[in-house]
Amino acid sequence: MAADLLIKGAWVIDGTGAPRRRADIAVEDGVIVSDAATAARVIDAEGLVLAPGFIDMHAHSDLAVLTEPDHLAKLSQGVTCEVLGQDGLSYAPVDDRSLAALRRQLAGWNGDPAGFDWNWRTVGEYLDRLDRSQLAANACYLVPHGTLRALVVGWDDRPATAQQLDRMRELLCQSLAEGAVGMSTGLTYTPGMYADSAELAALCEVVAARGGYHCPHTRSYGAGALEAYAEVIELSRRTGCALHLTHATMNFGVNEGRAGEFLALVDDALAAGVDVTLDSYPYLPGSTTLAALLPSWATEGGPAATLARLLESPAREAIRVAVEETGSDGCHGVVADWRTVQISGVRNPQLADTVGLTVQQIADRWGSTGTAAFLELLVRDELGTGILQHVGHEQNVREIMRHPAHCVGSDGLLVGARPHPRAWGTFPRYLGHYARELGVLTLEQTVARMTGRPARRLGLTRRGLVRDGYAADLVLFDPATVRDTASFDQPRQQAEGIPWVWVGGVGVIEDGKATGARPGRALRRQADGGVR
Repeated sequence: MAADLLIKGAWVIDGTGAPRRRADIAVEDGVIVSDAATAARVIDAEGLVLAPGFIDMHAHSDLAVLTEPDHLAKLSQGVTCEVLGQDGLSYAPVDDRSLAALRRQLAGWNGDPAGFDWNWRTVGEYLDRLDRSQLAANACYLVPHGTLRALVVGWDDRPATAQQLDRMRELLCQSLAEGAVGMSTGLTYTPGMYADSAELAALCEVVAARGGYHCPHTRSYGAGALEAYAEVIELSRRTGCALHLTHATMNFGVNEGRAGEFLALVDDALAAGVDVTLDSYPYLPGSTTLAALLPSWATEGGPAATLARLLESPAREAIRVAVEETGSDGCHGVVADWRTVQISGVRNPQLADTVGLTVQQIADRWGSTGTAAFLELLVRDELGTGILQHVGHEQNVREIMRHPAHCVGSDGLLVGARPHPRAWGTFPRYLGHYARELGVLTLEQTVARMTGRPARRLGLTRRGLVRDGYAADLVLFDPATVRDTASFDQPRQQAEGIPWVWVGGVGVIEDGKATGARPGRALRRQADGGVR
């Protein structure tokens, strides 16, 4: 039998965590086959590792896959599937009113491209749009709880009524039936932060019934981190809903060296039968919007109300007290240190000279205090400012990535003049820096965290392993040279040592260069529970 493609002499790391083996791997009609001795095309893989395509469990490419469909940032890392709809905020399901506010709210994450055609309202219509756009890689979608709440309840800090909760459950059920793989929550972001545990439990019951998972951005990664993790673990215990703790971190000075306490919570939950996994990125700084640091009361009512409030003297003084003295809940209960908050991107071109500076450096330049500069930036940039927060700890990062429930997620924002380099460098950084150079993980362990393990969490059908009959989503990389080159000064840099990437057997990276092929599609959860 002659195949379409034969990859000869590769070291195969199959995604299960098993030791590598030397093998020839063939591809026919987009599927891995084992009985082909010849092929129309042969790749000499001597000295290279062949792995399943990498799965990004936390991506913010919701618009980028439509506006920049070649998607070099992810393809060049070997990513063949990414999970969208993160942190409780994205663009479906919506109506005209909620979409307008979400576009403004999410400009710091995803931009707000001029002339873009927002021709969907439901999750099914969004997934259809992805398919019509001919994606380069595959994508899954989580129903964002904050988006649901904005649509049904609005942007106010109030409990959902029984009728509103029923409507959210109905929309969630519909969205899952249309193909979403689970639900995300953003419990430090407006309006998701206004939900109590009872509301979240009622929605998690729906997710559990459909075989999906809950993916929370918890209420704190700082002063209240352990309590926040305990809340979502308890939700899963009560509802039977699978739990994926995304961008699992223990940040800020209050949590230095405390990863073990967090992992003890995870281990106790697993021992009690709770289905828990987690992901993390291999960097110390976090990334979000500057507006996220505001106290929750200041963001009630949505972006327009927030901006109006920022111009009121009493509100500004109350915000100052929260961020300087008591610890804003938007800043995870920690007093803001403006020396650690660095501007990564702005909407207003007149603020371009602030990119790369910390808020304290901007304050010094403007002759003001850090908090005054913070408020001025928010107003002048209409909440569109992206930031890096230098608040992580290397010991915590390493300890969390060693956990057997660990997967990989980039949490990469793709917009802004100087976005976090994790958007371009997460996967090669794990392979090169943490596996090869530091030996924190073996290469086999690292690949499993990027492939087989996340595929199981997502319920992907015949994906995530190098195995006969599985989809030929594959990465060929050089274990001796693979490394991230993206830096905080130059974040949009292609990784080295990843010369070949295939999606469904179609080459999307060949000899280190993008081919322009777009074989990807939206992967949808089916009635039988599988995602394909």
